[in-house]
Amino acid sequence: MTESAADSNVMSYSKSTDLSAVRAFVAAKASALGLSAARVELLILAVSELTTNTLQHTTGGGRIRVWAGAGQIACDVVDGGPLRSPGYAMPAAETLRGRGLAIVERVCDGVEISAVAGGTLVRIWLDL
Repeated sequence: MTESAADSNVMSYSKSTDLSAVRAFVAAKASALGLSAARVELLILAVSELTTNTLQHTTGGGRIRVWAGAGQIACDVVDGGPLRSPGYAMPAAETLRGRGLAIVERVCDGVEISAVAGGTLVRIWLDL
């Protein structure tokens, strides 16, 4: 559910049943901000990986914000998890897990990870 009418570019999520709404929210916002359909699909994939990680590896859910600036569409994913370092290698094909952040780094034009009060912010962006 969107956090408030004052910031319609923000959505909170806390359970796996929220993920389809997260994907729809990202698609609608990114499309409205001018991202091409093919690039919207990449952003949805990246956000889906990040929000799924939140639900699998942290408690309390998280929030996302989609916004535009400087020829890019950005999405912030904030959760209560520990700070992660960028530069994830893709696991071997027979490995069952561990691809999420590696996928995000490969489909986005940029990824920044920083500590924030109470957790971590992962900012991803795609060029318009």
